[in-house]
Amino acid sequence: MASEDTTPNTAHREITVRRAPKFVPFMILGAVVGAIVAAIIAYGRPADPAYDASTVFGFFLIVCIGGGVILFSILALILDRLSVKRSERAVVEAVPDSVPDAGPDDDGVS
Repeated sequence: MASEDTTPNTAHREITVRRAPKFVPFMILGAVVGAIVAAIIAYGRPADPAYDASTVFGFFLIVCIGGGVILFSILALILDRLSVKRSERAVVEAVPDSVPDAGPDDDGVS
């Protein structure tokens, strides 16, 4: 009969906890803001008979979406750097499972 070890394996680790921004939502928001700015530029000015408003909108759409994505990406980088400065250290401890995981033969269906 094998004796069971009753002392839990308490491994302590120190981790860094911080709130970092997600870059893709910032980039999508920059593209949307750029599209809105392009619409304001194209349709908010007096009409020029040499150029159609939709042509002007298409040109400024490309320029403003690219600029918006770049500016909002830089904003996300700045917020990421600020989150590194405000990060906190925490100590975590492994807790053993009270119920063992199901093996490959047991799919959990009774």
